[in-house]
Amino acid sequence: MNLERIQKNKIKTILQFSIPSIIAMIMTSLITVADGFFIGNYVGKEGLAAVNLGLPIVYLYLAVGLMVSVGGVAIAGMALGSKNLQKCNSVFNQTLATATVSTILLSLIMLQCFNPLLKLLNVDSQVMIFFRDYYGIMLLELPLMVVNTSFGMFIRGEGNPGYFMKVNILNVLLNILLDYIFVRWFGWGVKGVAFASLLAATATLLCTLYFFIKKSNVYKFTKFTFSKENFVNTLFNGSSEFIGEMSLSISMFAYNFVILKNIGIDGVTAFTIVGYVAYIFSMVIIGFGQGASPLISFAYGAKEHLLAIDLRRITNLMVLLSGAVTLLLVLIGSRWYSGLFVKNSAVEQMVRSGVMIFAVSFLFSGINTISSFYFTSIGKAKESAVISSARGLIILLICIFTLPTLLGIVGVWLVAPITESLTLFLSLYFIIKEKQNLSY
Repeated sequence: MNLERIQKNKIKTILQFSIPSIIAMIMTSLITVADGFFIGNYVGKEGLAAVNLGLPIVYLYLAVGLMVSVGGVAIAGMALGSKNLQKCNSVFNQTLATATVSTILLSLIMLQCFNPLLKLLNVDSQVMIFFRDYYGIMLLELPLMVVNTSFGMFIRGEGNPGYFMKVNILNVLLNILLDYIFVRWFGWGVKGVAFASLLAATATLLCTLYFFIKKSNVYKFTKFTFSKENFVNTLFNGSSEFIGEMSLSISMFAYNFVILKNIGIDGVTAFTIVGYVAYIFSMVIIGFGQGASPLISFAYGAKEHLLAIDLRRITNLMVLLSGAVTLLLVLIGSRWYSGLFVKNSAVEQMVRSGVMIFAVSFLFSGINTISSFYFTSIGKAKESAVISSARGLIILLICIFTLPTLLGIVGVWLVAPITESLTLFLSLYFIIKEKQNLSY
């Protein structure tokens, strides 16, 4: 990376780093949507509900993985900006080792939690069977997903985002092909979808390992001495991402609990389908964040604070425009989308009305997400953690436990827009405060 080139071509540089990341993240989200398509059309609404009920487990893995990975990448990026290559490699190796060990241990723990979770949700026997079939295999895949994500962040961090984009495209195509073979031809149902994810994740891991063995110019596999200081700084710097994903895990469980109690399985299925749109959009925003973060860290580490602010401001404008375009597309295509996954009139009606209300949140969620990324990238984890916990836990849970009870299914859809709009005030407060501090 070159400061002069970034300064002269801010928009172009952000797009150069973000577009491959966005494409990679969209490709990743398409895996989830494709899984939902095959499950909905070949298994049924109970299969979709079962997968959605286990999403808190997925977010738990992402919480641990992103805390370690984002925190490590930010520290390595600032070290790279200050020309400390030895620290870069030390942080890289320790980050990957920590992500691998922590997620394997998490799989062993989660295996013991299936029965208590299902009893608490009080689901019927068919949904329970689908849940165990799917997540029994996914406990093998999820650690690979976290490690692949960590590798991808470091590949982008050293200025080669295009490679990981190609790897993600391979992952998506392989996943969809295996979904078709295992579900459509072999009739393996939710087990087939899970096996497809596991095999595709393994292929992705081999490709990322090849990059760091043969092609990497900055980060290399080497022996390293475990640094308690780097470990603590990594966890602290990535704490906002941990809070954000843990908040998603808790809030998703709360969503499912409240929807099951007030509406039933049809409500969970409708929420799952609406959630695919939200998931794709969140991947676009995360792609912008992952693309801009190494640039912001590099500029901040080189003491170019105003450049870091400009990069954040431009990225925020980009995600605002993305949110507006996505909202327009949702308004146009809601009727077609509502019947894409299941053929059930009650579920389709819920999806048709719900997706239009839910999509209003896209106008605010992008700015909140990028603001959180920004504060993480400059080493200010407290501000990032407050934003993440507000939108992903505190305000969100208040809305989840009040709005659906008062307004039924409409209340479910209103949770996201109200949460994101209230959090926006908090994000703007921290941004203004940071700018004032730098002006002194």
